Amino acid sequence: MVSPVHRVSMGDLWSRQVHPDIESERRQQSFNVERLTNILDGGAQNTDLRRKVESIIHSDPVFNMKDNYFMNQYERYEAAIKKKFHIQMIAQRLGWLEESRELRYAFRAVSGDLNLGLHYIFLKAIRSLGSEEQIAKWVPLCNKFQIIATYAQTELGHGTYLQGLETEATYSADTQEFVVHSPTITATKWWPGDLGRSATHTLVQAQLICSGARRGMHAFIVPIRSLQDHTPLPGVTVGDIGPKMNFEHVDNGFLRLDHVRIPRENMLNRFAQVLPDGTYVKLGTAQSNYLTMVVSRVDLLLGEIIPLLQKACIIAIRYSVIRRQSQLRPSDPEAKVLDYQTQQQKIFPQLATAYAFHFVATSLFDFFQRSYGAILDRDFSHLPELHALSSGMKAMISDFCTQGAELCRRACGGHGYSQLSGLPSLVTRVTASCTYEGENTVLYLQTARFLVKSYLQVQAAPGSTPKKPLPQSVAYLTAPDLARCPAQRAADFLHPEVYIRAWAHVAIRLIKDSVHRLQALLQSGADKHEAWNRTTVIHLQAAKAHCYYFTVKSFTEALENLDDEPAIQQALKRLCDLFALHGILSNVGDFLHDGFLSGAQVDVMRTAYLDLLLLIRKDAVSLTDAFDFTDQCLNSALGCYDGNVYERLFHWVQTAPTNTQGNPAYEKYLRPLLQSWRSKL
Repeated sequence: MVSPVHRVSMGDLWSRQVHPDIESERRQQSFNVERLTNILDGGAQNTDLRRKVESIIHSDPVFNMKDNYFMNQYERYEAAIKKKFHIQMIAQRLGWLEESRELRYAFRAVSGDLNLGLHYIFLKAIRSLGSEEQIAKWVPLCNKFQIIATYAQTELGHGTYLQGLETEATYSADTQEFVVHSPTITATKWWPGDLGRSATHTLVQAQLICSGARRGMHAFIVPIRSLQDHTPLPGVTVGDIGPKMNFEHVDNGFLRLDHVRIPRENMLNRFAQVLPDGTYVKLGTAQSNYLTMVVSRVDLLLGEIIPLLQKACIIAIRYSVIRRQSQLRPSDPEAKVLDYQTQQQKIFPQLATAYAFHFVATSLFDFFQRSYGAILDRDFSHLPELHALSSGMKAMISDFCTQGAELCRRACGGHGYSQLSGLPSLVTRVTASCTYEGENTVLYLQTARFLVKSYLQVQAAPGSTPKKPLPQSVAYLTAPDLARCPAQRAADFLHPEVYIRAWAHVAIRLIKDSVHRLQALLQSGADKHEAWNRTTVIHLQAAKAHCYYFTVKSFTEALENLDDEPAIQQALKRLCDLFALHGILSNVGDFLHDGFLSGAQVDVMRTAYLDLLLLIRKDAVSLTDAFDFTDQCLNSALGCYDGNVYERLFHWVQTAPTNTQGNPAYEKYLRPLLQSWRSKL
């Protein structure tokens, strides 16, 4: 058994004494936690490397995050810049390369509490949309931090609807320059991280105008601050947008451009070029310019969004085996709250979701890796499916992680409302993911458009194989459908083929229904835009069902690769079962709608579902330990590995500025108030 010391070094005197209530949980584990950690990390060598990086980071007091909860916005910003600076110094000293595992693990070790994250989005955009010459010029400047860059897409008046962006880049053939301009107040770039105080350059998404014609959105590199004294350059108005729900450490900013001139070479031109005389040359598809967003979404799932739900599950489950309340029987001592079925029902579906999302995001990342090189070589055959999957999965994962983190917070009662629990900041941080990199409803509908096209492709060749093979993620549209679910006993509902077919059935029915409603409106005389708008609710339902199906299928496929780890496979199989059945029971009307399930079958399924809660209960702590987040990374008084919740919460409060500094309000207001009444007594 591997020593858990690497998880517990908070520097607290009691942190080597593990609470007996959590120690007893770990003694009854049914599988090797270390092996599961290795699987989640993609191999034991990755686990070893990650822990080595964490050890380096946590041994340096610069990266201490205990004071975060007591800092104001500017202090958080400065601390995040300081951490980023020190990580870069460490990276240079130890030879960590940009986008290496070491830097990703360093990001995880400090819980992403760093600035200059958009610098790497800029880099990804250069690599995705830039020519080889542009990559050779700009990437070294970024890697050496000779410039600090950000990515400016969202505007004050437009976000996810990229075609509506108002910033213009007009080509001047006389000077071979682009004139980048914000023509209206709503064209002001708004929200880009690192823009408010830090960046010297930005990648501006703007509407290209050349030879008098509008050519749609393209990407332009625009210098915005002096490299000598960091002041805004002529024609540039830039600043910070102020307080937010979270990300206080990031200087989200605004940018207005007043006829700023940049060289022709500053338009990224892998997929489109403007020749010196103003001739526009298209080298890719209209979707090519969306590639940066696809790359960002895929990276965010495993690197930012899913870990927030994992942490929330760790905190809630560890706290729930320490917190005791009431008695299960009158003669018993107070019970651990995790022994109550209602608490299990709150938390365990979130744990199952965290694991399901890890495996589906890993599958999506693998698909992206296989497709990305071909796309850069202008083979766009996989781009529609990649765009649809990354859109739908980003929407589903951020939605569910936001809901799940809040449920975990509520499951911790009053202490979950304390910032020191770590849960409120997880909730407000993950909430942002429902909007950034694409608003979720819009993303689901982009997935829905892909589903409609795929369904129509199948219908064009009924009963036979379509001339053009369907993308793998929608191949189930051609599979024979079941009219009724064959499962009768509780055990039947725990067969993956049963719940995969159930989700496929509902997804197909909803997709079919959405297409038929769309076609009916078109046949009645509605134009295609009106018809689409009047059917978006059912399209949304179809996209969500498809995403759930794809996640369940990916989870089961991941389990098939664990035959040589039967104990781990069994523990994860229970989570997979729970995830699939929880989704069905939460959307049971869709399964009852056409008689696929009967009321009696739903009752039997609910029995199977509730029985799973009891089985998962035995492994709950071990399943969260396997995520292997250090105490410093969790930064939670409730979620530390040793389980000493109350001692840590009390101690952290003692060191809060409100308890160590004076109270000026007493002399100014409380004392006069008290004395004014005393004179009348």
